[in-house]
Amino acid sequence: MGPVEQLIKDRLQAEFSPVYLEVANESFMHAVPEGSESHFKLVIVTDQFKEKRSVQRHQWVYRLLADQLQQSVHALALHTYTPIEWEKTRVAPQSPDCLGGSKRK
Repeated sequence: MGPVEQLIKDRLQAEFSPVYLEVANESFMHAVPEGSESHFKLVIVTDQFKEKRSVQRHQWVYRLLADQLQQSVHALALHTYTPIEWEKTRVAPQSPDCLGGSKRK
C-alpha cells in the first residue's frame, strides 16, 4: 500500500467509521507510470450515509479528499452504501478498462 492509498484509507476511516471499506489503487489499469497512485476505487459502507442522496455522499467524500484530488489523485470511482443497501448487493461494480493514452487500441 502506497502513501496516498494509506492516507485516503485513514481519512475515510476517521470520517465515516465504516462497517466496510475498500480502497483499491487501480492506477495499474491506466496509462500511467508504474507505481502511480492516481486512480482509486472506493467502496464505503456506513450508517452516516442514511438519508443522504448519492450526490451528497459523493460530495462529502470529494470534500474530505480535496487535497489529494488537487495533487496526485486523478480519478475516484465512488461506491457509497448504507449497511442496508450493501446487504442487498455485497458487490461494487467493476471499473471499466482504460482506453486513454497508451492504452488506446
